[in-house]
Amino acid sequence: MSAPRAPLTLEATGLSASVVEQILIKMLFGGELTGHAAADRLRLQFPVLEPLVERVRQERLVEVLGGNGSSAAGYRYALTDMGRDRARQYLDVNQYAGPAPVPLATYVEEMRARAQKRGYIDRIRLREGFSQLIVSDAMLEQLGPATNANKAIFLYGPPGNGKTVLAEGLGRAIGDEMFIPHAIEVSGQIITMFDPVNHQPLDEEQAPPSIIAADVPDRRWVRIKRPVVTVGGELTLDMLDLTFNPLARFYEAPLQLKANGGVFLVDDFGRQRMRPEDLLNRWIVPLESRVDYLTLHTGKKFEVPFDVLTVFATNLDPASLADEAFLRRIPYKIPVTDPTIEEFTRIFEMNCHNRRLQFHQVMVAYLYRRHYKPLGRAMRSCHPRDLLDQIAALCRYRGIEPQVTRELLDAACASYFVDGCGTGDRAVDPKGPRRSSASVNRMEIH
Repeated sequence: MSAPRAPLTLEATGLSASVVEQILIKMLFGGELTGHAAADRLRLQFPVLEPLVERVRQERLVEVLGGNGSSAAGYRYALTDMGRDRARQYLDVNQYAGPAPVPLATYVEEMRARAQKRGYIDRIRLREGFSQLIVSDAMLEQLGPATNANKAIFLYGPPGNGKTVLAEGLGRAIGDEMFIPHAIEVSGQIITMFDPVNHQPLDEEQAPPSIIAADVPDRRWVRIKRPVVTVGGELTLDMLDLTFNPLARFYEAPLQLKANGGVFLVDDFGRQRMRPEDLLNRWIVPLESRVDYLTLHTGKKFEVPFDVLTVFATNLDPASLADEAFLRRIPYKIPVTDPTIEEFTRIFEMNCHNRRLQFHQVMVAYLYRRHYKPLGRAMRSCHPRDLLDQIAALCRYRGIEPQVTRELLDAACASYFVDGCGTGDRAVDPKGPRRSSASVNRMEIH
């Protein structure tokens, strides 16, 4: 996927000269900068910035302290007394002094163009996205059409069977990478978009060229891994709207805007600190029209694309969380059930391999016969990982080589399960997989 092309003139940035000037003056308020350094921080080529630098020099806001070489890019620039007064005025408006933003119209155009070029996934591509997981073919046959339709998905079922990692696998299947701006500009207001918590950059930052270059990436955009933004019980309605910092006086994008082009997972749906109906009402318009509406503190409302694969995951009954009108807007409701004994064995073997433990199928048979079947305890996809982690910790404590034995399995189960927990759950059918069964577990890389 190609990056947006760098603008060759200040006008081509789509920003007014005053927006770029304000950021530049605020940067210099923190100390002197060379032309190269200022352009680097703004993520613009210096020849694009040079006319603006010359203008603020003529207005006696900036002075040259010296420099290396004869080009203006090597000069050291600093604010004059008049420039510092101007900087204070700009800081009273907002304190944003980062990369030059991308205009809202440019962002919307770019996102819509990339959505049209994304294409569809097939069985091979979907399987590659889940290559680090064990997922049944029956589950993939349901996830594939849902992903291509780009409609909301409801994953429901018992806890511990991989609903969260399914959403992460969907992010990998959709595509490996995309571009997101550091910030966008709306009516003179700045909204930060890039979030190192939710976005994984794929490139190291490179200094811009000192001469104008026609075919270089626009460094206002960051190449990132396709985002999978996850929220759980901490989600509130305020987190789905613009966050205005009253001290810095600029905005942070809401979670669904940061997830644009990727996956937005609402985990533990129904356990948030608000009524499920309130959250569902907030999503009705975006899920139906594929656009979202955000509002600045000035009262201005604007539209942004809602190009998000939204996944709701819960271990509660979906019918108890939403009415028929909302469930209609989530056309794909996919149960994530307990693994069969065969699937549980594959998951156990995979986790042994990841931890460099020797796998013995007889140990799984013993585990099932001793700790599951007599109690009617349901097998969960997370159990092999958790039990093997306990075995490894116990072996380290005893100072012995990690290994899987009956005695160590008994010790791990004794501390992992609550006596009687799981009684009443359906027992696992050892005869084979059911048509609706699907299991997932993360392949951990160590």
